[in-house]
Amino acid sequence: MTTTDHPPTLGVLLAGGLARRMGGGDKGLKRVGGETIIARVMERLRPQCAGLILNANGDPARLAFLGLPIVPDNVPGFAGPLAGVLAALDWSARERPDIGWVVSAPTDGPFLPRDLVARLHEARAAAGVPLACARSAGQAHPPIGLWPVALRGDLRHALVVETERKIDRWTARHGIAHADWAVDPVDPFFNANSPEDLAEAEAMIRRLDRSA
Repeated sequence: MTTTDHPPTLGVLLAGGLARRMGGGDKGLKRVGGETIIARVMERLRPQCAGLILNANGDPARLAFLGLPIVPDNVPGFAGPLAGVLAALDWSARERPDIGWVVSAPTDGPFLPRDLVARLHEARAAAGVPLACARSAGQAHPPIGLWPVALRGDLRHALVVETERKIDRWTARHGIAHADWAVDPVDPFFNANSPEDLAEAEAMIRRLDRSA
């Protein structure tokens, strides 16, 4: 399965976190390698998707320059990444009913794989399950996942009625496959959560440049 033959998939960038370890603000607007992390994420994910949206809470004007539809959480309280996924599934059902799948990725991962969507679809199809998430060095990355729009009603019930917040517990109900990536020369799912991580990302970019 290649990036051209998987089902049309909407990409959602998850920017709903509070970024406490980064001192507040939007982590994706920090710069590495001369550009913002979110610009790097968009550049890598856009060619793989039938469209991109941004899940963000608070004043949307601060992110309007990105030119993406900004979709806030639509469940009460700060419910974490699952709320962002639900907001994207609801938006897709309403605005893009021709799309049956959503892929999610945080805005703090500057090395997102360029074959993410194809390989997630390949993994879930091979396993015969509806969900898939990324994994590297044996560690799963639940927010980097593939979600069928058809499960949005079940996800809303879990979030609102059951107050479920753990991605793993909800995905385990339906079945989830894992797509594996190598971590050499860098872990493609490295995320910058702190100023120290930004410095490490700069070193990783230099390492990638040397290995190119």
